[in-house]
Amino acid sequence: MVDWIILTAISLVSASLAVQWLLPRQRQRGDNFGLSSPASLFDAVFLFDGDRLISHSDIALEGFESVRDWQDLHRLLHRDFPTFPETPERIRSEGYLVIPAIDCTVERDVLCEWIDGIVRVQLRESTDCPPQGQRDANDPIRLAMEQAPYPVWLLDHQNEVRWCNAAYVSLVRKVRDQDTDLTAPLFPVADDDTRLSAKTRVSISSDGSDNRLWFDLTVVDHPEGHLCYAVDIHAIVAAETAQRKFVQTMTKTFAQLSIGLAIFDRNRQLALFNPALIDLTTLPPDFLSCRPSLSSFFDRLRDQHMMPEPKNYRSWRSQMNDLLEAAEDGNYQETWSLPSGSVYSVSGRPHPDGAVAYLFEDITAEITLTRRFRSEMDLMQSVLDKLADAIAVFGDDGTLALTNLAYQKLWGDTGEAGFEQDSVLDVTRSWQEHCAATPILGEIRDFVKTRDNRAEWSGKLRMRNSADLTCTVSPMQNGATIVRFAVDEHMLAQQPLHQISA
Repeated sequence: MVDWIILTAISLVSASLAVQWLLPRQRQRGDNFGLSSPASLFDAVFLFDGDRLISHSDIALEGFESVRDWQDLHRLLHRDFPTFPETPERIRSEGYLVIPAIDCTVERDVLCEWIDGIVRVQLRESTDCPPQGQRDANDPIRLAMEQAPYPVWLLDHQNEVRWCNAAYVSLVRKVRDQDTDLTAPLFPVADDDTRLSAKTRVSISSDGSDNRLWFDLTVVDHPEGHLCYAVDIHAIVAAETAQRKFVQTMTKTFAQLSIGLAIFDRNRQLALFNPALIDLTTLPPDFLSCRPSLSSFFDRLRDQHMMPEPKNYRSWRSQMNDLLEAAEDGNYQETWSLPSGSVYSVSGRPHPDGAVAYLFEDITAEITLTRRFRSEMDLMQSVLDKLADAIAVFGDDGTLALTNLAYQKLWGDTGEAGFEQDSVLDVTRSWQEHCAATPILGEIRDFVKTRDNRAEWSGKLRMRNSADLTCTVSPMQNGATIVRFAVDEHMLAQQPLHQISA
């Protein structure tokens, strides 16, 4: 009887010690061990026989009163520990299992052990590491993923987040709120695997805000689902948007220009053009909108007869290469006379980023006006050359503007104009060398410089060969002056007067 009592006492003590070993040391009230809220409690222990809860620590009563079986505990832990097993069968097969929190910034995990048919579940601090032989061999890789400066997360086959790094958690709380469900994907989920390993540009918006954040999303295949990486490109998108707005502004500005503009980027593709280019080159808008290359652009101009026809294609292609090199150096400037009779001024201008801008300007009216003016000048010169009197025309600035053939014979002038036109002072000094002293030359100088009260007058000049000249000074419009010399044709025919006087 005594032996039986002693044996019973020993059994009770052993059972008590076993329970104390299974249950952890209780923590003081007020410690914050929660993931989502301060009310969540940790360092709680649950004992299961299959799916049935058979025991738990006292602290578990305060935070998990509704836990009656394995499914209840799974429902409560799934949000913060999405890899927590749905059934205890996995723990029985593996024997020891550590379930990390979805938020890697939280140093909490769930320890699951199989002990003689009983499943022990402990909510603890993750500093309680598993034995050395059971540590994950990929810890350095996992650490690198957790400390990555850009969001990284793992999607399971049900498109729920099973793990995420600190950058992802920070982004989720910035976009949503502090107490958000991390298992709900923040980024849009692809419908198929066609974009696996390919970079995709996606955007997300903050709750209650229209501002969008842009990322380059890369999804790679993983045995447990998909591993996702997001790189912040908000600054790049903002720069592209600003550039696009700038281009639109420039396009609206260039649309008002009458000069055709074609800008080719560093890849020699048409990046920008204005409506005037379509009008001047007759190139179809759809062709220009397809961003043709530089060579295709000029090939099309040649086909449209909108550039001078080359003698042969090879020399034309070489000319186009020279054109590109000249435009890159800022030296290209050329006038194109088209088969249609139009005349274009084409110039190339380089840009610092390697782009090249070509300007097309229709100068047909200017060229026509210049040619007409030259034709009229040639006609007037021909008429003056037929006159027997020597003619000298002075402009309103007092410089010699025009003479005729008789003048050149009389005074020995070649008629070739230099870089600087002769003034009335220089011309009258030249006359003085062939004439006797007379005040008429001074009066001519004063008359040419005078602007008011100008009337025609005449005077006599005596050449050094004793021949007389009748000098007539007549005012013209806009301040110009004509000086006419009537000479003895018989004496002039024998020998030029400037040679006789010499």
